[in-house]
Amino acid sequence: MIARVRAGEPEAYAELVRAHTGLALRAAAALGAGADAEDVVQQAFVKAYCALGRFKEGSAFRPWLMSIVANETRNTVRTAARQRTLAGREAAFAGAEPLIPESADPAVATLETERRAALQAALEKLSEDHRLVVTYRYLLEMDESETAQALGWPRGTVKSRLNRALRKLGGLLPDFQPREGGDERE
Repeated sequence: MIARVRAGEPEAYAELVRAHTGLALRAAAALGAGADAEDVVQQAFVKAYCALGRFKEGSAFRPWLMSIVANETRNTVRTAARQRTLAGREAAFAGAEPLIPESADPAVATLETERRAALQAALEKLSEDHRLVVTYRYLLEMDESETAQALGWPRGTVKSRLNRALRKLGGLLPDFQPREGGDERE
């Protein structure tokens, strides 16, 4: 696909954008972009397009793009005039994708909303590195090698930071158990 984009085929990049927009929006929202998530993602896609000449042939596009989204999000958050609150981040994250189907049992929906709020509050208590590694690995469902590539860390660093972050989350959320598929479960 990248070869087609480099060859000047605009529809090829449009396909990449369509395929990765949802994930990029979730990443930007989860990393704190809030209401600016769409702008962050749009800017990330523009920067990715302009940087395609530096993209390593044979590398995975998704982690590369997610690192650009993370950098754009950090830049946006740093230059924002106001600090984002936990409630603003949670609202933006919840708005990125429906979390609970409309047909769900209200009791189950309430429990899921409470669990997600507790997880978001616990994530806020982690260091930035720990929050990033948990977000990429579990909330964005990237595997270890994709997470390492996206964050620019060695795979061993991802493993150790993820292990420490999950232990800290375990202390903050005694019922927290990450699933292999990427979500949390009690």
